[in-house]
Amino acid sequence: MSKDDIQNLCISPTATIKDAIHRLNDTARKMIFVADGNARLIGTISDGDIRRGLLAGYSFSQTVDKIMYRDFIALDHASPDVKARAKELMVGHNLPLIPLVDRQDRLQDIIVWTDILDGRDFKPQGQVYENEVVVMAGGKGSRLDVFTKVFPKPLIPIGDKPAIEFIMERFYRHGFHKFIYTLNYKKEYIKLFLKEKQFPPDYKIDWVEEQEFLGTAGSLSLLTHRLRDTFFVVNCDTLLDVDYSDVLKWHKERGAALTAIGCHNAIDIPFGVFTLADGKLAKIHEKPSHDVIINTGMYILEPRVLTYLTPGTPMDMNDLINAVAAKEEVSVFPVYGRNWLDLGQWDAYKKSTQFLEDQDNV
Repeated sequence: MSKDDIQNLCISPTATIKDAIHRLNDTARKMIFVADGNARLIGTISDGDIRRGLLAGYSFSQTVDKIMYRDFIALDHASPDVKARAKELMVGHNLPLIPLVDRQDRLQDIIVWTDILDGRDFKPQGQVYENEVVVMAGGKGSRLDVFTKVFPKPLIPIGDKPAIEFIMERFYRHGFHKFIYTLNYKKEYIKLFLKEKQFPPDYKIDWVEEQEFLGTAGSLSLLTHRLRDTFFVVNCDTLLDVDYSDVLKWHKERGAALTAIGCHNAIDIPFGVFTLADGKLAKIHEKPSHDVIINTGMYILEPRVLTYLTPGTPMDMNDLINAVAAKEEVSVFPVYGRNWLDLGQWDAYKKSTQFLEDQDNV
């Protein structure tokens, strides 16, 4: 790896958690390295470390030395069998990167999977899960007007594939192969696609049909007697690049009734903002930025959550989440900018499809 690439993957221990998120996004790597002023490697940071830090109550403005992983694995860069040893460790510990250091622990190089597998990405054989994935595909998609006057939103194209095919492929990649669609608006188009498309033989696809529009959560009541195990719910205009088995594990570890996947976003205000005290100006903040976690439209639910719904009665997902949170634990699994693509409105759709093209994913 070049010196510039190594430098881009390094961050100071005094950098903020928000800086680490930006660095992970910019490098599109699964890990970055924390190096002190003498270039000594003192820690690593992954998405999981940031997630655990936020869960522990750390803010985006706190320094990464609070959340970095200190018991990392590193190898001697001068070792003659360093690549063989790196491959062994990557397989054994599921590591995306292995740092190489000198005797003073100064970072000299970084080995990635493509260095040892002839340019191919490593995709370990994963577990197959029986958890259902419910795709909410019954809405009118009014924010994508013009297209949705002719076709339903779930069939909006991404390259040469409709959005719902991308969604299923990403779940399938992580071991999930059972899909249920909730249908209403222009449902015959979607049913025809699901019947005629040649999916992998182990895909299991079914659907239920609304008789009237039941909101963003109400159609789940049609599945009350069918869903017996933990299940995913995903909007048909949401693409997430995460390991869904990790999300399921997170949900189970917390014993949550419902887990929502949220994405970090910085809301920039293009004006000066006044802070008042006793009717007087205390301070003016010039073009402040606020860190928030926004709803991506993907969730994991326990079957008992369906008891909060009344069959045939419309209900939106926000209302369902609030109702559950008032009585049971609702957790949030944070992801970051590069992990979530929104297809629900034209500007976001254009940005998302351009990003996928740039990444050679369409």
